[in-house]
Amino acid sequence: MNNPQPAPRATPATPGSTPGLDWDADARVAEYTTAANPRLAPVPFAVLPAAGHLSGPTRSVPFDLSAQLGTAYPATAPNLLAGFLRIRAHETLPTAAQATSQLCYVIRGAGTSATPYGALDWAEGDLFVMPGDARMEHTATADSALYWVTDEPLLAYLGVRPGAPRFKPTRFRRAYLFAELDAVRRQPGAGERNRLGILLGNAATEETRTVTHTLWSLLNVLPAGVTQKPHRHNSVALDLCISAEAGVYTLMGPDLTADGQVRNPVRADWQAGSAFTTPPGWWHSHHNESGKEAMVLPVQDAGLQTWMRTLDIRFVI
Repeated sequence: MNNPQPAPRATPATPGSTPGLDWDADARVAEYTTAANPRLAPVPFAVLPAAGHLSGPTRSVPFDLSAQLGTAYPATAPNLLAGFLRIRAHETLPTAAQATSQLCYVIRGAGTSATPYGALDWAEGDLFVMPGDARMEHTATADSALYWVTDEPLLAYLGVRPGAPRFKPTRFRRAYLFAELDAVRRQPGAGERNRLGILLGNAATEETRTVTHTLWSLLNVLPAGVTQKPHRHNSVALDLCISAEAGVYTLMGPDLTADGQVRNPVRADWQAGSAFTTPPGWWHSHHNESGKEAMVLPVQDAGLQTWMRTLDIRFVI
């Protein structure tokens, strides 16, 4: 006697699934040794001139290199977007970013930012960081410019939205920063170090010693007549020149000569209020041939790189 076989049942659709999806259509493979180092669009050396925030209407001035990077969204580097906020006296500029971290440095002026955490007052030389996608309204009491950096491109690449805040809103007053910087200047041998500056930290990121869990920042002094020898790191640096006279510049490039100089370097002349990129992995040295001290504020994605144990800072001794 033959046992009849039950008719096959249709697999029920999983809630939220796409009917008729071809599960195999997007599968790709590649031979390992020829594909292990894909050639992505490199982070270019580029400059965002101070002229962008010196005049004109109240506005945001993005440092957008998306065309060079090949992204479908504004970006200065794969993980970061920088730019200027120009705010005329007694005017207000709202900002918003789908980000986990926002950093603002006050290039000039004074004012107040309305935030979800309350009102924050600021003046020239202050720096503050905000968690998540906090919307802000910046009102200037004098003609003002801020340097604004977020990790919005990182979230756009991942296709995610900000979640729970990872740190508290934090302000660094100019007086506090300069007092700490003066203390470092007075340390024995400070002038002979590869860099003379202070790392900005946060109570929430004691392990990585970074200003947020993704962002890293350094207030670096370049004394008159001094050359700071090359160093390199795997993070991208978005450098804001705070102050400089003619004759202050950075030399950068991917390789060193036998005597520890940057080979065939690109030269970035410092101009107060301008920003420039230092591509990842490039050696870079700072030179001050002027008669006055200069100062630069790099902002990097090194918080993320440090946590991944991939930052790999190297110095020429």
